[in-house]
Order: sequence, then structure tokens, then C-alpha cells
Amino acid sequence: MAIDTLALMRLVGPRVDGVSEPKHLSDEDAEAVLDAYSQAVVTVADRLRPSVVNISVMRRGTVRTPRGPEPFETPGSASGVIIAPDGYILTNSHVVHGGARPEIATSDGRTLPAQLVGDDPATDLAVVRVNANGLQAAEFGDSSRLRVGQLVIAIGNPLGFQATVTAGVVSAVGRSLRSQSGRLIENIIQTDAALNPGNSGGPLVDSRGRLVGVNTAVIQGAQGICFALPSNTARWVAGLLIKDGRVQRAYLGIAGEMRPLHARIARDHGLGTTSGVGVVQVIPGSPADRVGIRPGDVIVALDEAPVRGIDDLHRYLSGAPIEETVRVSLLRDGQRLDLVAALAPSPE
Repeated sequence: MAIDTLALMRLVGPRVDGVSEPKHLSDEDAEAVLDAYSQAVVTVADRLRPSVVNISVMRRGTVRTPRGPEPFETPGSASGVIIAPDGYILTNSHVVHGGARPEIATSDGRTLPAQLVGDDPATDLAVVRVNANGLQAAEFGDSSRLRVGQLVIAIGNPLGFQATVTAGVVSAVGRSLRSQSGRLIENIIQTDAALNPGNSGGPLVDSRGRLVGVNTAVIQGAQGICFALPSNTARWVAGLLIKDGRVQRAYLGIAGEMRPLHARIARDHGLGTTSGVGVVQVIPGSPADRVGIRPGDVIVALDEAPVRGIDDLHRYLSGAPIEETVRVSLLRDGQRLDLVAALAPSPE
């Protein structure tokens, strides 16, 4: 249920120079405004609770003892959101990656064993499945339509408190975060809807109850600075995980680092950047190896798109069709070379 905008507009005065003049609200009018906001949150919470689950996993590790290292397990829990009636559940990769014996607790009190369908550390998203049918799935929304200041609602299980609802606004869009794999995740949603450990993997929804984000991170020590992965990314990744069990990206086959370029070299070669990716290692048998890229080369462009650092390289490869060719522009011993490489699927 959306807030009745026309009803709210009737509670402000005439416009002066394009700015609404607020007028004093009676107790009845103030209650009507509060009720409209409250009703939106209440309606969404009632609708989404059956689609939100608690995910528990066992983390394995070792501990030093007088007898030497011994294995141990410690429990962990987070949140997830049902995205298909036949048991597919979306959550964060960091929730389930490397965990054992995942279990799902549903809103109706059932505890079900789950199987990992696939996870993608590069976007911190994962899909698990339970053997159940007729579950209530959340509806995907379009995260590209979010606007700063828009009402959003988060539902999850922070610190073990089941089905906790918080509300806030979209504080910013288009943020970037570093995933645990080192890749940059783009188009992150920033919100001030309160999130805590255990909210990870839970839904962030709009005022109509549509999934617009997957809650993923908070800044420890900060207040009201929380982040969610955009639903458009989540929909794409979830589809690939359900279909293939993984997300395949194009692969060049190098290890590199950002390398600054001398301004004169950049000018002499007409480069649109003052840095590139210095090749540290070339994987034997990789596309880079087959085309003759060597350690010490500095990659400055892919298909004329400037490569300033590793993030530009990852961004290009994430969107490039696998097994297509790419023109790799690089500097070697002060000379510019253009090599054509056939991209391969990234290895497991």
C-alpha cells in the first residue's frame, strides 16, 4: 500500500515561489499523516513476513589444544527471502559460503534442512533450496527506479530476534562496496533502515512490498549507514545460480596491480588514463598466455575502454560475452601493442 500523496498535499498550504507553505496541522490531521505512514509499513510487514526466513549454518574451524589442533563447529544465523514457491531462497554468499548443514526456519514455525544451490562471492549473493511447495514468494521490484528519500522497509532476524521490522529511507544510490572476493560491487543502495548482524540476506522492500534490495552490510560504529544489494543484480545472479549453480564471467588469466604511468608516456601514446594494470603473473594456458601477454606488460585499454586499475578490468570482464574476442591494448618496453584475445569462462 502506497502513502496517499494527494491526501498529504491537502494538508499543506498554497505555494509561494514554487515552495509549499506548511500550515499548522490539527491533531486529527497529524494523526491522519501518521496513520498513512504507519499503514504502509504495517501492510508491507504483514505481506512480507511469510516470505522471510531464518537461516542457520554451522561454521567449521580448528582450535589449538594441548593435544594439538582439533576441529570445532560454531553456529551462525542470518536471514533469507523466498523467491519461488517451490523452495528457492535468496540470501548472502557470506551467510552460507563454507558453512555446513544449513537449516531454514519459516514464519509458520517449520524447520527444514536446506541445500546450497550456488553462491557468488563476487556479488555476495547465494541461493539455497528447501524441499517444500506452496511457499509465499516475494515479488521483485525494479531497483533502478529507486529515488533518494523513498520509503524502504527491512525485515530480518537481527541478533536472533525473529521477524524484526525496521523502516527508513533510501539515503543514496549508486554506492560501491568491496566483496569478500575483492571485486567491486556497484549500484549498492544505502539506507538508514536499521540493520544489525543477522539482517544479512533479508529483504529491503518498497512501500508496495516489492523486493528492491538484499541487505548485506553495516558500518560498525556508525549509525544509520547500512547497505543493500540492488534487486536487479539479485534477480540476474539468482537466475544464473538456479540454472547453472554458479555465475560464469569472462576470464583473461592474469594477476595484476594498478601501475601509474608517466604523464609523457600517456601523452605520447594518446592514452585517456594515467594508470593501468601491471601484469604480475600470467596463468599458463589462459587467454592472456595464448595471445602472448607477459609479466611486466601494462594493460591500458580493452576494446578502447580505458583500464585504470583492477576494478576497470573486473567491470569489463563481468559484462563481456564469454568466448568473444577483445582487443587488449598494452605497453611493453615503452611501446604500445594491440593484441586480440579470445575470452574464456572463468575457472572454478
